[in-house]
Amino acid sequence: MSVPTQTLPHRHVLTMPSTPSAVRVARETAQQVMAEWGVAARHPAVDPALLILSELVTNSVRHAADRSPQVTVIYAAGRDCLAFAVHDRHPFLPPLYGALTGSGSGGLGTVMELTLALAGTAVVRADADGLGKSVWITLPL
Repeated sequence: MSVPTQTLPHRHVLTMPSTPSAVRVARETAQQVMAEWGVAARHPAVDPALLILSELVTNSVRHAADRSPQVTVIYAAGRDCLAFAVHDRHPFLPPLYGALTGSGSGGLGTVMELTLALAGTAVVRADADGLGKSVWITLPL
């Protein structure tokens, strides 16, 4: 599933300090915007999406906060697609697909297992200056 996220009609951006409370805030914001966009709370993609988001924000807080005092979450959705990105200013690009073969961390393994189980996609995009990155997840609805 490859959807140009710029074309999705719904979008929300949240920037917050890279502190442990960011995980809760990102998750609560996701629940709120999905409800506003008409994504049913009981949709089978919602709980896995919230877990994926929590894992990605946790990784940014744990591993990037020393170089990235803020973490940004971009939420987007369309009629049949949910997408979100977690952005920080740490240059390390995590090996998402390596997480499935054991060369990555446990949290990323969970992210990838859930994403692929839902027929979604995951991609890491480096910032133009090479000093940060976004991890984008796209899930069908």
